[in-house]
Amino acid sequence: MLEEVLAEVNSAMESAIEALRRDLSTIRTGRASTAMVENLRIDYYGNQSPLSQVATLSVPEPRLIVIKPWEANLIPDIEDAIRAEKNLGLNPSNDGSVVRLPIPELTEERRRDITKIAKNRGEDARVAVRHARKDGNDMLQDAQKEGEISEDESRSGQDSIQKLTDEFTETIDQITKNKEAEIMEV
Repeated sequence: MLEEVLAEVNSAMESAIEALRRDLSTIRTGRASTAMVENLRIDYYGNQSPLSQVATLSVPEPRLIVIKPWEANLIPDIEDAIRAEKNLGLNPSNDGSVVRLPIPELTEERRRDITKIAKNRGEDARVAVRHARKDGNDMLQDAQKEGEISEDESRSGQDSIQKLTDEFTETIDQITKNKEAEIMEV
């Protein structure tokens, strides 16, 4: 029973880390990356589809993303979706067959704003880890009340969950710190 609870808590915490990495990959750092736009939703024949499923994305230069839609009639929809995403702050242009997204140099103020967004995403991940800890501790207490595990096993399990929480929180802090350094890099 104890191992099952620890495995479930570990899985939930790993999911929080993966979600954080995914979220941080979409944050702009001054360098072009297809991850910034690949999940934007485009209306494709009545369905909201990710941009990566209706166009080819490439980064031919360090400060340019090129989007080649599979159908030319999608260009206005792609441009509208990019302009609507306020976190990006990008201005697309097109030549009738591809959409070009020049990535401008970030100002110091914009870098600080983006750093705050990264910190908030890190805090969201820490909250998810703490929720996993609470759920694990609740499962252990319920198992103890049901007589499935002893009080000592429950306490030992709670200590193990706390160690996992500390490890994952440290990992989140490191990931967030690395992303902040990447954002502030000129």
